Amino acid sequence: MKKIVFGMLTTAAIACIFTGCGGKKKQNASQELSSVEKVIAEAEKMPLEELYKKAIEESNGKTLYGIGNSSRGKTAGTTFVEMLKKIEPSYTGKIEWSQPKNNSIFTLLNADINSATHTYSMTLIQDGNQIQNKMLVTRNLLNYIPKEWKESSGTDENENGHPLALQTLNKIFMFNNVSGKTYTNCWDFVAEGEKPLFMGVNSEPVGKNFLFMLTHDKYATYLKEAYDALPADKQAYFKKTIDAVEKDVKPLMLKSENAKYALAFIKLWCSQYNEQTDDGPICNELVKSSAAGESALIVYSKLRSVKESADVSANNVTVAAYQDGYKGIGGYAYKHYMQIVKTSPLPWTACAFIAYMTTSKEGFAPWGKDIGGYSANPVCNQDHSKDGYVDGVNKFPAKNDRGYDWWIGADGGRLVVEDPQYCAAVSFTMSDWIDVNAFSGK
Repeated sequence: MKKIVFGMLTTAAIACIFTGCGGKKKQNASQELSSVEKVIAEAEKMPLEELYKKAIEESNGKTLYGIGNSSRGKTAGTTFVEMLKKIEPSYTGKIEWSQPKNNSIFTLLNADINSATHTYSMTLIQDGNQIQNKMLVTRNLLNYIPKEWKESSGTDENENGHPLALQTLNKIFMFNNVSGKTYTNCWDFVAEGEKPLFMGVNSEPVGKNFLFMLTHDKYATYLKEAYDALPADKQAYFKKTIDAVEKDVKPLMLKSENAKYALAFIKLWCSQYNEQTDDGPICNELVKSSAAGESALIVYSKLRSVKESADVSANNVTVAAYQDGYKGIGGYAYKHYMQIVKTSPLPWTACAFIAYMTTSKEGFAPWGKDIGGYSANPVCNQDHSKDGYVDGVNKFPAKNDRGYDWWIGADGGRLVVEDPQYCAAVSFTMSDWIDVNAFSGK
């Protein structure tokens, strides 16, 4: 009986998510808009010049408080204020930016929203699953899409507009090549005895979203195709796990005909990966000569900070997906989303700040300066295809970023891309399955 009731609740929750309960579905016309929602509605029709004037009028002599998963919001806030001062030299507004630790941003935002006084005006936030379930369905965070963003060439409102994405970041499979060992198929990373370095999925929730997304038909199919490309002996090894998890596909209500391959990959990955606290230390380990034969799934941009020495080099690692003939997924991509807090004290300024970061190269520069981060607005991106060149010589090939279109393409990196609505829909069943089944080998 418990399973039946849970299944009914899960189905109802999934139906709610996919029909747009607080997601893409517009608010009922009979409901009166709040003051913040009215500002957003007006701002979405307003050109940047007018919007910036509204922000100056609203926040002159005041401080906008923003909160985010990236500390670079502080840098963007500084250049935003400088830009407003060029428009109005007497402007004295400020941006104060904070980056909470230990995944506490949802707790802090909800506490602020429910308090008698309100501090935060906007947020740069990650983890599509929690955003969908805790913030969009409840309408604690409100979506704003700048007019210029919609009209910019290359933006896709369906893909990056609900919620509005500032950027997509990639975490990719890399391996230490010093010993000559290679990984030419994504299943190689979960082969017998492999222990890839990875941040724990319960300490960094976007990692768990990666696992959720593997069950999506597109990515489960990628895994099936990669499996089919393996030699017979490797197929035989993985088939034992694939057959063992097949019985779980239907109870988990997964729709892909290739879902069993996703579940098998998830189970093997979770039972074998070597849990680490952060991607920085993982990168520092992987680039050492002493790390021969090790592998990892980490943020690509970490390679930017490698300090070359006799025993440490970016040339000690290979980006798996850059190899000719590599099969399967090259990693995953998660997003940073820009949102207005529903109790925003300075909604005009919040809208203007978001517009600045999502429509101008200057506004996106704090993130766009590095490999592995891609604006949802192509006009904001920088070319990093030759970041590994020194004085015209290609000295560090791993740093030559092939760009967003290549990384997400079926003929390129085949990244598993986070979709908040899909993550929220399957998390009701998949989260417990992962915790109970996938980690059983640890």
